[in-house]
Amino acid sequence: MTYKPTNWSGRDDAMVETMIRRGASRRDLLKMLMASGIGMAAGGSLLLRADQAVAATPVYGGHLKAAGWSSSTADTLDPAKASMSTDYVRCCAFYNRLTILDEQGVVQMELADSLKTDDAKTWEIKLKSGVSFHDGKTLSAEDVVYSLKRHLDPSVGSKANAMAAQMTEISKLDDLTVKIVLAGANADLPTILAMHHFMIIADGTTDFSKANGTGAFICETFEPGVRSIAVKNPNYFKDKAPYLDSFEFFAIADTNARVNALLSGDIQVGASLNPRSVRFMDGKPGVQTSITRSGSYTDLNIRLDMEPGAKTGFVEGMKYLVNREAIQKSILRGMAEIGNDQPVSASDRYHNPNLKPRAYDPDQARHHFEKAGLLGVEIPLVASTAANSSVDMATIIQQMGAQIGMKFTVDQVPPDGYWSNYWLKSPVHFGNINPRPTPDILFSLLYASDAPWNESHYKSEKFDKMMLEARGSLDEEKRTSIYWEMQEMVANEAGTIIPAYISNVDGLSDKVGGMRPNPLGALMGFTFAEHIWLNA
Repeated sequence: MTYKPTNWSGRDDAMVETMIRRGASRRDLLKMLMASGIGMAAGGSLLLRADQAVAATPVYGGHLKAAGWSSSTADTLDPAKASMSTDYVRCCAFYNRLTILDEQGVVQMELADSLKTDDAKTWEIKLKSGVSFHDGKTLSAEDVVYSLKRHLDPSVGSKANAMAAQMTEISKLDDLTVKIVLAGANADLPTILAMHHFMIIADGTTDFSKANGTGAFICETFEPGVRSIAVKNPNYFKDKAPYLDSFEFFAIADTNARVNALLSGDIQVGASLNPRSVRFMDGKPGVQTSITRSGSYTDLNIRLDMEPGAKTGFVEGMKYLVNREAIQKSILRGMAEIGNDQPVSASDRYHNPNLKPRAYDPDQARHHFEKAGLLGVEIPLVASTAANSSVDMATIIQQMGAQIGMKFTVDQVPPDGYWSNYWLKSPVHFGNINPRPTPDILFSLLYASDAPWNESHYKSEKFDKMMLEARGSLDEEKRTSIYWEMQEMVANEAGTIIPAYISNVDGLSDKVGGMRPNPLGALMGFTFAEHIWLNA
């Protein structure tokens, strides 16, 4: 056989890509390439490039089934009342926000064309022109004013009321311009408006049995606690998106059942898998994972206003006793980054990289427990499956304590009622915090003296003043410096121990393309339906 060299060009690569999309097998393609004079190694390399190109090239069409992990008969299409993952997924599909966060956590415009301010207190928002709601109505300033003002109405019951309360004036300047005046300067307003609750609805909307939004999909079916079916919006204002013709979304609460549905092909996306499930999927054909570094975490909370947390030395001893590496490797199976006892994770641009985690040191822990007079005293650790991995974490702490003479009991309580009966109330207990887009939201929610979720009852006038100073500053260097110091204060003074920032893992069929991480968490910050596609 005479060898005839062939110079394969980008055009030939495209031909192979087309054949793959048409269903040609790898074996047939290799035969064709070798018949054309391409060796086995070169042919394999070309096929690898073509496979990668096919996977990265959007494909239009198809119906996708996706399963989240939470659902109830209280599921809603009202973005102001959204509280579960299923709510967020649907709202992101049917509506849009004024701004969105990209994969780096940077604010980008969505329905807004621009946001301008000179003092971080008075803001002018210019809207995109020519955007239509599903019923044909054209987006205008009235829709934005109505949407934002709803959060201030107590009868609405908005989950974002506390954040919206800073908006003392929301008014129309012209058909495409809105003015917002805040009670105090807040440079984070563009980021706040990117949160899921601040979706824009049509002026005067009171019926949420179907979602009349501007989003990439139109609601065809909505059965609270059961499922929703969405079909492509043919008049969507963004170029190219969405790629899917339709998608169905529902919840499968049990993680193992979610994984089995994915492996069997009943669903193409299974959200938020735990480390054990990911290990089970390893090596299984037809599935892949999408891993997002996010700011979610399970923390150990020690109330500083109650014993044993009120005893000098106890919190310090616990920080030395918690073996962060064991938690990261054994419990979270490496799908986490070691934490340093403050809530701003490494995925946040304001994260302080110089603040090192407390090293595991049982001798130091014993010293501090003796100082507190608690060595040998029985102390309950309240945990529940409601707080992810908390039971396993409590068990490790119990074992480490036993080695130095500390007596911890693991009080595992039922998930039903955990958040209302134990969280924030028990002297030593676990919490579970989802990602938030700014340090200000995290600090004001969890660590300010009047924070509604002040898990350890940490109080510091200095901290409160610094929080307000950073919030109102447009100087990024100054804000960063303040946030770094605040992270140090929380890590060293508060009674919360954050051993790891947990990565979010979504399970996917290998036919799904386009899934990328997002700082707002699972399923591309719940916007996945607009961005992914199905390969043939």
